[in-house]
Amino acid sequence: MKALIYVQHLLGSGQAVRMAGLAAALSEAGVETVLATGSRLPPFARDGTYEVVELPFARARNALASAVVDDRGTVIDDRWRSRRRARLLHLFEDIRPDLLVIEGWPFGQRHFDFELNDLVAAARQREAPPLVVCALADAVPFAGDGSVEAGIIERIRNGIDLVLVNGDPRFLPFKASFDAAGEIEDGLLYTGYVHLGEDAPSTAGPDGAGEILVSCGSGAVGDLLLTTALKARPLSGARDLRWRLLIGNDMDDLMLSRLASEAPPGVVVERARRDFPNLLKRARLSVSQAGYNTVADLLASGCPGVLVPFARGGETEQTLRAAALARAGAAIAVEEFNLSPSRLAAAVDTALTLERHDLGVKLDGLRESVRQLLARAPGEGWSAA
Repeated sequence: MKALIYVQHLLGSGQAVRMAGLAAALSEAGVETVLATGSRLPPFARDGTYEVVELPFARARNALASAVVDDRGTVIDDRWRSRRRARLLHLFEDIRPDLLVIEGWPFGQRHFDFELNDLVAAARQREAPPLVVCALADAVPFAGDGSVEAGIIERIRNGIDLVLVNGDPRFLPFKASFDAAGEIEDGLLYTGYVHLGEDAPSTAGPDGAGEILVSCGSGAVGDLLLTTALKARPLSGARDLRWRLLIGNDMDDLMLSRLASEAPPGVVVERARRDFPNLLKRARLSVSQAGYNTVADLLASGCPGVLVPFARGGETEQTLRAAALARAGAAIAVEEFNLSPSRLAAAVDTALTLERHDLGVKLDGLRESVRQLLARAPGEGWSAA
């Protein structure tokens, strides 16, 4: 059996990490798997168990994702789109997969309609079509009106066989971010959260113990939170605790150097670490955005947190996650547009009164995703009819 997984992130790296985990799990289950991406994968995501095919690189020009640029920072044009679409379609024809998994689309990734519409059409036109799956996080990235949701529903009915929601409805129901969820419920399955922390390396020495961990995942957006945290520390009752600032792998070295030079004694500044899930198990408190992987790590560790969800450019999914954790008494949420050193310090002080938690959220989404895909794949119990 063959699988082709498509993933493209523009800002954070959570989507790529999640799909890399799925690629490795499918490969381990005996599926010949190819991961196609125009994003830079974190180094740990290339584990050698599956093939990575690099499409022409793309990223957001800024935090608002107002435009997509190539590896030289030039806004992509029709010539670039044509070249990339041809590369992707050629890859699909070359592999002839039994499973086609597309991360996020058509709920997100609308900048890439130019290639994904044609990819799905090519899949549908095959005499023996693959199972076409949308693998989605726990929430859609943006709140849409009725017409936008109607367009998404039409695309799903015309080309998507299955929507796998990598979440737990008891914690965050999909309808909270997509009003029309009921219209596709026959083809929608919850898998639980994809938590990859079990594979994280162990933490040696005292790192993390009793600390305030400030992180922004592995993405490039998080400079505001990191700089504000550095200024908030002397205003907080936790000023005597060690604070550890973890800088995203996609953030430039100048940011790392600047924060390190400004850090007083008692503050550690370093790159994001693979053992982050284990650091959380030792930490007194986490201060972070509300990206998918970070929230999954918080749910698994039980570490209380202060969440400053990324909300620029109309994004809503992190806000929904942060609100769900706050409702459960597991975190304090602070709106990004209201963020200041004093507000963050006050949130830290309040969050330090929260107890560690076990919310009973399902975290075996990777295993369940593989089970559902193999049960429905052509020749394995699934029929295109």
